[in-house]
Amino acid sequence: MTDALVVSAHRNPTDTLSGFEEWEHFMEERYPTPLEGQIVPPPMQRTMQRRDGYRDYRAEARPGVKEFYRLNHIHQTLDLVKAKQKDFGRLNRKEMSVWEAIELLDTIVDDSDPDNENSQIWHALQSGEAAREAGLPRWFVLTTFIHDLGKVLCCFGEPQWAVVGDTFPLGCPFSDQIVFPEFFAENPDLKVPEYQRPHGIYEPGCGLDKAFMSWGHDEYLYYVTRDYLPIEAQYIIRYHSFYPLHREREYLWLLNEQDRKHLKWVKAFNPFDLYSKGDAKPDAEKCLPYYRELVEEYLPGRLKW
Repeated sequence: MTDALVVSAHRNPTDTLSGFEEWEHFMEERYPTPLEGQIVPPPMQRTMQRRDGYRDYRAEARPGVKEFYRLNHIHQTLDLVKAKQKDFGRLNRKEMSVWEAIELLDTIVDDSDPDNENSQIWHALQSGEAAREAGLPRWFVLTTFIHDLGKVLCCFGEPQWAVVGDTFPLGCPFSDQIVFPEFFAENPDLKVPEYQRPHGIYEPGCGLDKAFMSWGHDEYLYYVTRDYLPIEAQYIIRYHSFYPLHREREYLWLLNEQDRKHLKWVKAFNPFDLYSKGDAKPDAEKCLPYYRELVEEYLPGRLKW
């Protein structure tokens, strides 16, 4: 790791989460069960048996999680998203392989979660192995394995509220089904009349690709991998945190025919994201050759980040 990256790896002064795992635990608590019809392999079923049903996320959210969402909802604006897309869309921060990205991400978050000793490679393997056990396609298994790598944004100075969190479209009214919608009261976009029309700056059916989504690891990893992966994988990577759509059925008016066709893969992926983490560690020595083969097949060599 370069000296510059060592410096930028320190916590941003605005960070309120103990680590990214704190947000992920919050999402698991908010959505303790999968949607009807979603594939849930046996190991994930055992994880879910320890959950006690739908919880009141407002009452149980830790103070750091609430402050994280407050900052996220204040600062995620259309102007910010356009600036981030232009800046990070250049993919000029660093060139590194998937394995180097995993190693880099581990230097940031490996000790951030006091309740779980698993590193990022273990989380990646847990998700990937769950998908592999379910008999899903190779590209799907790879996608579950790499889907969080966009979190290396934190290594480039991005605060937590611009790395993780439920995503939502900008330039149109904020849904009241987004977590802690009251925090949008301080968002500058509320003062832009054009954004507050029923569909904001968009036409119904324009397609998700036309929407400016809140900035974070989903969009960033999509930029890094979109030239390599099938479109189904691109949908998973880009929209897996768009919970207001695939869990709350908000913003359906944005969808076009292509979206409706491929969002089934985002929904299929969701259980592997939320429910695959647990105490049991995969046998890395046994599993890693398979994932090295997958990475070499789809994402060989060094990628631009």
